[in-house]
Amino acid sequence: MAKKEEKKPQQPAPEETRAEEKKKEETKAEAKQEAAQETFTLTKEQMEKMEGLAKALADEQDKYLRLAAEYDNYRKRTAKEKEAIYTDAKIDTIKSMLGVYDNLERGIAQYADEESPHRKGLEMVFKQFKECLAKLDVKQMEAVGKPFDPEKHSAVVHVEDERYGENEVVEVLQQGFTLGEKVLRFAIVKVAN
Repeated sequence: MAKKEEKKPQQPAPEETRAEEKKKEETKAEAKQEAAQETFTLTKEQMEKMEGLAKALADEQDKYLRLAAEYDNYRKRTAKEKEAIYTDAKIDTIKSMLGVYDNLERGIAQYADEESPHRKGLEMVFKQFKECLAKLDVKQMEAVGKPFDPEKHSAVVHVEDERYGENEVVEVLQQGFTLGEKVLRFAIVKVAN
């Protein structure tokens, strides 16, 4: 029997395959270029709709920015109000305790004997009370020998004395106190004319 020759499909030469692939790629690139070069024309209705949408977006962005600014202002204002309320409550509390300071000071002055156990007890309580005020940033005003300052002092007595300068504080009748820069209580003083 005669052998039938089987025909094998011929494979194109590698150079032909490359040329075909290159041609296909060039065709695709040209199609993309043509598509990119085409200009789209919009109808008048579509243009109006796009302009309306752009305006609506701008309005919403404006509303958002205004709302964010209002919220930020609200947050700052409430933080400031909280701080003011705290400071006012602190001032009111401290002012009510200043009467205790005055009474402790008067109580110590009543005991002439410095070795008296009662006086020593009062001095210990008074010292502790002063430390508590210092922790709260309450300071006693220094007034004796200083010029009279109507922002810090309240003059109730004027004396004629050549030993002191004009408008000089001679004696403190009731201590004045400050909390930071704020005057809690004016010092009641005697002033030289």
